[in-house]
Amino acid sequence: MVEVDVRGFSCPIPVVKTKKAMEQNPGQPLAVLTDNDTSKENVSRLAENRGYQIRVEKVAGGYRLVLTPNKS
Repeated sequence: MVEVDVRGFSCPIPVVKTKKAMEQNPGQPLAVLTDNDTSKENVSRLAENRGYQIRVEKVAGGYRLVLTPNKS
């Protein structure tokens, strides 16, 4: 699983980094680490729009979003 650590960044950087990881790893699940609600919401919206299932886990200091591409 590809991990994208965007803790410490404010939007749009987390969305840009997540989008880049999606494009570089098509069909692969991603784990995105973020430390704020805005990034969590924006990355979730990007993933949803691109057909990923989203699981949000609360972790120390923020969130871990597990993004799994839907099989077409």
